[in-house]
Amino acid sequence: MMRQHTRVIGWLLAVLVMAGFSALGLWQLQRMHAKQAMLDAQGPAVAQALPLSQALAAPGALHGVADHGRFLPGVVLLDNQTRHGRAGVKIYRPFRSDDGSVLLVDLGWRALPPDRTLPDVPAPPSPVAVRGLLAPPPSAGLVLGPAFSATGEAGRWLASRLPAEGLARALGLQALPDRVLRLDPALPFGDERDLDLLPNTLPPQRHLGYAVQWFGLALTVLVVALVLEWRRRRAVARPASRTQP
Repeated sequence: MMRQHTRVIGWLLAVLVMAGFSALGLWQLQRMHAKQAMLDAQGPAVAQALPLSQALAAPGALHGVADHGRFLPGVVLLDNQTRHGRAGVKIYRPFRSDDGSVLLVDLGWRALPPDRTLPDVPAPPSPVAVRGLLAPPPSAGLVLGPAFSATGEAGRWLASRLPAEGLARALGLQALPDRVLRLDPALPFGDERDLDLLPNTLPPQRHLGYAVQWFGLALTVLVVALVLEWRRRRAVARPASRTQP
């Protein structure tokens, strides 16, 4: 009876572990498909520029934007952004188009010195014509601690992620969309930047590799469980065969 209970518990544990590994594999596949779909949509989005209000109202996460307006007071420095192997911050400022649409504009990346002194950010020209790619903000990664905090300078915030609702309150805005404008690198203001949609994160191919690993682990657990079951049945069958006349 004890052996039977042990066998049942062993199979239950094996099934749970296989289910967990398979779920992780499926999650990696979902991440792969989502990122690949975003990359596939980038080319058509950039090719057709819309006014900001139309881009925000249009379905889909990516849209090209060309509009005119002015930058508003306030600066958000997104921390832990690497480029060329160096640590730095991405610089965001709120922008209001002439028709009243408001969002954060990614003005580019700036390296931090070893003592992590935050940079002085001069105001960009305003009013000004802007163009770029409307896209989701950078991935938040592992969420730990507050999303943003005040710095020693009024109106300047240091952030680990970009929650639209919280930043809108901090910047004195009525609301912010959950997307940002990735500014065209060709525009003659701002800092070093590009339109890479997956900075500081894994490309789709890496997610596929991790999915294969998780599914492989699930298969390994199944093979081990089957081998152990076969050995158990073989051990039980041997005494029975010896007792036969």
